Amino acid sequence: MSTQTIDRPAAAPQDAAPRSLKELVDDYERGLIQQALRDCGGHQRRAARALGILPTTLSEKMRRLRLRTPRDGSAA
Repeated sequence: MSTQTIDRPAAAPQDAAPRSLKELVDDYERGLIQQALRDCGGHQRRAARALGILPTTLSEKMRRLRLRTPRDGSAA
C-alpha cells in the first residue's frame, strides 16, 4: 500500500481580520480535504486513505464543511 503526501494549504494573509480558532481549523481542514480529493481524482476512499482517516470520517467532515466531490458537479 502506497502513501500519498498532501501539501499544506497556504496560510491566510497577516493583515486579514481576526478569526476564531474554529474558523481557522475548518479552513485548514477544508484545504487538506480539497487537495486530497484533487490528488485522488475525486475518489473519496482514496482521499480518505491519503489523509489517514476512514471514508466515513471523510464523509462526515465533508458534510460538516459543506464540501462536494468534483464528480458531484461542483469544484471541491
